[in-house]
Amino acid sequence: MEQGSTSETEPKSLQAPASTPSSSSSPSPSLEDVMKLLRGKTDSQRLAGLLLVTKFCDKNDQHTILNVYHALGSTFLHRLLLTGMGKGTGGADNANREAYLRLSVTVLAAFARVSQIAATDEMLAKVPLILEVMSGEYGSCLREDCHEFLFLVSTAHENGVITLYESGGINVLASQMPTLPDGSHVMELAMKLVQLIISKLPAEKVYVDHPSELSKMVAAIAKQFAVLHNALKFEALHILSTVLSSNYSGTLNAVLQSMTHGDWSTSMRAGIMDILQNRVAPAEKLQALVLAECVISIIGVEWLIGPVTLHEAHSSSPADRCMLLVLESSRVEIAVILNELAYLKYEASKNSPPNAETFLVKLRDLGVAFSLVERIIKLISRFGDNEGLNSTSIISESTFTKIIGGLNETVGVVLEYLQDAKDHGERKGDDLLASVRLVGSYLAEAPHACRDKVKELLGYMLSVQGEDESSPFHSISFLLPLLCQITMKNDGCKIFASAGAFDAVVGCLISFIGSKSSRIEDGSTIFLACDTILNFLLKREQLHLSLDNSSSVKLLQALSHWTEDTLDTSVIMMASSICSLILDATSEEALLRHPDFNMDNLIALSQLIKRSLVTCGQDMMSHDANSEADLHQIISSGYCSWRDRFPVIREVVER
Repeated sequence: MEQGSTSETEPKSLQAPASTPSSSSSPSPSLEDVMKLLRGKTDSQRLAGLLLVTKFCDKNDQHTILNVYHALGSTFLHRLLLTGMGKGTGGADNANREAYLRLSVTVLAAFARVSQIAATDEMLAKVPLILEVMSGEYGSCLREDCHEFLFLVSTAHENGVITLYESGGINVLASQMPTLPDGSHVMELAMKLVQLIISKLPAEKVYVDHPSELSKMVAAIAKQFAVLHNALKFEALHILSTVLSSNYSGTLNAVLQSMTHGDWSTSMRAGIMDILQNRVAPAEKLQALVLAECVISIIGVEWLIGPVTLHEAHSSSPADRCMLLVLESSRVEIAVILNELAYLKYEASKNSPPNAETFLVKLRDLGVAFSLVERIIKLISRFGDNEGLNSTSIISESTFTKIIGGLNETVGVVLEYLQDAKDHGERKGDDLLASVRLVGSYLAEAPHACRDKVKELLGYMLSVQGEDESSPFHSISFLLPLLCQITMKNDGCKIFASAGAFDAVVGCLISFIGSKSSRIEDGSTIFLACDTILNFLLKREQLHLSLDNSSSVKLLQALSHWTEDTLDTSVIMMASSICSLILDATSEEALLRHPDFNMDNLIALSQLIKRSLVTCGQDMMSHDANSEADLHQIISSGYCSWRDRFPVIREVVER
């Protein structure tokens, strides 16, 4: 490259050329003439050449642009940019400054379109300056060229994205994206920059350090997702689902949750509905479901019901439309994925084992659809539980009917999948466990749904294990709400007994109360298991149902040990009630003949019975006195019935 004069190497202020060629008075100059000016010895010549380049050169002619870059060199353009920014050593007036700034940024953007130039260190060094220009007084006039330059250099240079980040790119993007025109090219470039940042940089850098900035970006992109109807809508969908589903998005989610205005979530609802109710690729619909799950995780399942337009504009869509679309799309997704999983497991595996990665992807997608259906189940049940919520005023009667129909159909499909697994002898797998969980969630609210199929599969469902489980546990806990309800009726107790559910629930309860890592929320599950066992024991004799001796002995031992150090009267009364009903079906002699039961166990059991009777006698029951009074009745009447068969217990109680 030809070397210039001193002005080429020493930074100084650029002055406007004395004159520039006029296209009206002379023919267009040749490229060779322009190149001579660019290689000129004075700034005026170079500036004139640069003006001609912008006027006569095709911005898509990369070969010519590359020649211009080599002819001009990087130093002159750098000084031109600095002068335009007011950083030059001279004193160009404001009019010239703006002209120099516009020219330099335009040329830089043109240079960056040539990847060979964009990948140079000279272009990388301009990234902080361009970000500064964007934040300055003329930034709004130059933002498209600035965004284009940043995107092209960040893409081409191996250090482009990290330089953009370390130069404050996230802050600049966050401040400007809300002001960019909807659907504009500059908005598209800004979104591509966001995509680069979140895909190329370590998540802890972006998500943990910049939750506030990311929240502004999410809101801006969500608006594009709502209002656009072109390819950019899908770009917005992909960015939003990637950002919100990140393992590092917790702090960002908290910021979004705290936003006083809900435009971002309304935009999400509108965009997701557009995707789900139109003919788009299945992968895009799945992405929309992933995004819906993310939004619900942030602000709650109530988000499924609400307006779909911004700023109170009129909408022809009812408020419950989103919920119906999400349920219907999830139902279809579940049917498709379960069919694919069944094929992979039982058909394709005949020739070769299923691809592990493919299987895991299917499981992940199934988890999203299952989660959405479970959330809708809980939302619908809330309408029924809370008298203050009139479901017909929030969702239409026709929608409610469609939702119930959709849920019934979905659970039916899942039960068929479980039947298929049972027929193939499969009892272990996270897909099976997730299926049991969904069935349990729905049947907890509608215990009579799919009654015949549930009766047929109940024993199998109680035997299902997760991939990492050594024995059934979670499947039983998922079904406890259903089991507790059906054991309130005689027919339900018969189903419970025929499915071997007593042994299963006893094993689950023993695992819960024997665990050293029990969580606070496990307390409600423990009492649910206790209630289920109690329901069954109360009807056992009337229905002539037998008890498994081994399970009963283990339960007596576990309950007496569980209550040894507790002062919680509700725990004492519940445990003692169950023990009293079990003792009514046996004798002291029979218990002591059991190889796993000894005198120490009997003494511990005696102490539990005594404490429960003393608790009632001294009026020490908890705030739930009515319930505990019922339990006391069970204990006291039971004790009177079997005390003569248990002399050791009688001696401990009455001494």
